[in-house]
Amino acid sequence: MSESSIFDVFPPMPSDGKVTVCEQNGQLISVSSSSKPYKKPAGYPEVNISGVGSSSLTHRENAKSAFLPHDETVWKRALHAWYEMGTPGVFEEIVNSSQDVPEWVGVAAKKTLTFMSNEEIITKFSDIVNWPQSPVRAFAWHPHTLKFAYALGDDSIKVHSGKNDLVPILKHKLQKNVADIAWQPQSASVLAIAGQSCVLIWHVEPTSLATRPSTSSCQVLHRTNHAPVTCLAWDPSGRILLSSSPVDTSLMAWDVPMETCVPLRRLGGGGVSLLRWSPDGSKVFSATPSQLFRVWETKKWSCEVWTKCTSRCKAACWSPEGKTLLFATENEPIIYSLTFSTSIDDTSTVIGGSQSAVVSVNLRETEIATEDGTMMKIGGCVQNMVMDRHGERLAVTLHDDKGNVLPYIALFRTKINPLLEITPCGLIQGETGEFPQHISFQPNYDKGALLSIVWSSGALQYVPLYFIPSDEIQNASYHQPPLPNMNGHLLSPIPRLT
Repeated sequence: MSESSIFDVFPPMPSDGKVTVCEQNGQLISVSSSSKPYKKPAGYPEVNISGVGSSSLTHRENAKSAFLPHDETVWKRALHAWYEMGTPGVFEEIVNSSQDVPEWVGVAAKKTLTFMSNEEIITKFSDIVNWPQSPVRAFAWHPHTLKFAYALGDDSIKVHSGKNDLVPILKHKLQKNVADIAWQPQSASVLAIAGQSCVLIWHVEPTSLATRPSTSSCQVLHRTNHAPVTCLAWDPSGRILLSSSPVDTSLMAWDVPMETCVPLRRLGGGGVSLLRWSPDGSKVFSATPSQLFRVWETKKWSCEVWTKCTSRCKAACWSPEGKTLLFATENEPIIYSLTFSTSIDDTSTVIGGSQSAVVSVNLRETEIATEDGTMMKIGGCVQNMVMDRHGERLAVTLHDDKGNVLPYIALFRTKINPLLEITPCGLIQGETGEFPQHISFQPNYDKGALLSIVWSSGALQYVPLYFIPSDEIQNASYHQPPLPNMNGHLLSPIPRLT
């Protein structure tokens, strides 16, 4: 791949021992890591998740197995394991008791367990880096207030609210292998949890003084064969909750108060591995474990399908008005874009996707200088990417060709109208040895944008990006020359399924 990398025109990377703390006057500011405190703007809770509930799933399940009544038959122990851990627990108990079962049963159980590991499925499709060992298993900002929740390795959920020292901890016997969490829009208290066998809906009242809310505050939404649930997406109005599993071809649309769902099913692609609801509510992006993804319109739920990706779609995000979709595949150092026509009226069911996805950013590995003049290799494939609510900043985490996540975050300035422009802002760096495991923008920050980063050390860092949105003032901006199209790398939709 000989095309120019966008990193060839990036500002210098911070030198070793410096930590990026904010953006001011269009530049990222880095300070010595000894300059404390630098992680916490005024009014935000200080959170360090290191060593808190991050034990691995394997150790947790082995500990449970140790307390199973071993004086009972293997079949009764398997039944206990089924109640505790679901079907994979049954096969694990049989494998661990192979001396008590016929050889062919033990061999079959071991092979089945290999193919059925919920942990492996979640690890592959979670946007959390190294999900089994990560300090957090999922993270979500509340859409309207300074509040966020995160899942720990022991499957508990913690909720932080601004300066409030009260931190509710949510636990439920069915809350296992938490892969995603999502706050309901237009609500102060409803939090959806994606679990191993179901979706849980917690009602966490902001005025409650309880640090351990009762399980009576939790609804359980279950659908046969819809497991493990790995991704959730709320309609921006808060009326519909979508859930998906990489091993279920149906996308579930839940009416949460009624505890009912409607399956949205299309043939091809396998399950659903990634969901992104457009901020204007008109479209839903859904990726599959294969080289295929769909964009749905949300009036009658018809869809357009794109194929010919070189690998599965790993990351995606929408522009605020829902007109532009950015996405990246698993094995290409490229960010693609798709544009969509805006509907003339609210009854339109035309998706209007462009006939081909175009290369918007080339992230190919190259060498750049650090602030102290040292040359360093930078660039790779997209691990995750998020855009702020103004559509003016894009944060991207990267991994190398071996799947190792790189120890920095690439920050871009973006402009949506009249045409998409993506230009370099700089590289965000943590303390020496840290790499980002999760990134997200606070949805309601009013001084530009605020990027939150969960580092591998367990530290939660807030990086405020101070700017005035372009709809309020016109700023001069750097324009990158357009990148050449890549022959053989254009993606085209196939006819819409009705």
